[in-house]
Amino acid sequence: MSHLHIPDGVLPGWLVMAGWILTAVILAFSIYRTRKTELKRKIPLIGIISALMIVCMTIPIVPIAYHINLSVIAGIILGPAVAFISIFIVDLIIAMFGHGGITVIGLNTMVVGTEAFIGFYLFQIFMALIGRDSIMWSSGLAAVIALIISTSILVGIIYASQINPEIIIGIEESNPTEATHDAHVPNELIKGVNVKSFAKTLLILLGIGWLLEGIITAFVIKYVSRVRPDLILPQRV
Repeated sequence: MSHLHIPDGVLPGWLVMAGWILTAVILAFSIYRTRKTELKRKIPLIGIISALMIVCMTIPIVPIAYHINLSVIAGIILGPAVAFISIFIVDLIIAMFGHGGITVIGLNTMVVGTEAFIGFYLFQIFMALIGRDSIMWSSGLAAVIALIISTSILVGIIYASQINPEIIIGIEESNPTEATHDAHVPNELIKGVNVKSFAKTLLILLGIGWLLEGIITAFVIKYVSRVRPDLILPQRV
């Protein structure tokens, strides 16, 4: 669940703008790369995978405060470039549902897009090293490692913002409407983050989620490889 559930007006402007600029650059490059693909065949897949991602990302697993992203599945099936486009669409739609602020769409696309990118290439590497009979292991391991890396990036974003995540959570729980729409950041938010405590909490809560998503990814990719092997085995952009 490497997704910033942060309302608008909390993160500093420079960080928000950096996320949007990087996303715009990578999105433009991804669109350019898709000129080499058969978009008529990809568009239905983008729609299906994007819809599945939206459903999964809006249904939390309550005991561990986790939701499934399916980003690595998107990366493996669509390829990293097309998957990044799909992830941007997903983040845009769920932000309209209040699943994080509009201003953090850029950062969220970068973080979740990293999962698709890393997951795709790790899957290719593991398949080459272990063999094509190891689709489940390759995809499952790729998903877990990609989630660990993307969550580390998320922790880095929180640390760079110098906003205390505990206070952000308190504001959202006490008055979510005001937290989402009020652009004013209270003075008490501007304080150093206990990044070690925050990272430890994420490790405890999300470790189970990473394993769960790895298992789901392994079974989904294995199933798709049986019914549509052409979607899994060829190299894609």
